[in-house]
Amino acid sequence: MIRTNNIKYKYPGGKDMVFPDIQCSSSEMLLVLGTSGVGKTTLLHLLGGLLSSQHGNIQIGEIDMTKLSGAEADHFRGKNIGIVFQQNHFVDALSVIENVTLAQTLAGNKVDKKAAQNILDRLNIGDKADHAIKNLSQGEKQRVAIARALINQPKVILADEPTSALDDSNCNEVLDLLQEQAKAVGSALVVVTHDTRLKDKINHQVIL
Repeated sequence: MIRTNNIKYKYPGGKDMVFPDIQCSSSEMLLVLGTSGVGKTTLLHLLGGLLSSQHGNIQIGEIDMTKLSGAEADHFRGKNIGIVFQQNHFVDALSVIENVTLAQTLAGNKVDKKAAQNILDRLNIGDKADHAIKNLSQGEKQRVAIARALINQPKVILADEPTSALDDSNCNEVLDLLQEQAKAVGSALVVVTHDTRLKDKINHQVIL
């Protein structure tokens, strides 16, 4: 489902970041481990088309992301990729459930509040559905971000530090949900993290 070949990226004034080739098939999970500053978030943004690779290829299904224009990448991402960002990007004026269903609207899908509520319930924050985002803890916000990434049943799920702010119980719950979603709809799941608790839970691993 997702495959890379010789991708590189360089920030202005920085050094070339050279990433190992990765491959993650449908319903498969890949764990990308590494300490802070090695490029985990950069790699995730390249895979999601938020950054343009300066060298090499990023293949998702039959589509080479490096060949798409900015508008084409945005459209493809909305339909096919769910991203759990390390820094959450919420609309503060909207409630929790409205932030989740906003992802459906932006992707051109019909709003399904029942599906959104079901995901929030599974993440143990269903009782927060009508609350303001600003009133949530950091861990609760992280779970809302996960719900938002899953709502459109994407072909590829990219998760940036999805468990780092969670205790052990919610860490396991979140990982279980991500794995269940990947298997249910045949998604490729790529998790980038420094959370070593996940090392024994996902066998397919790449270390940056």
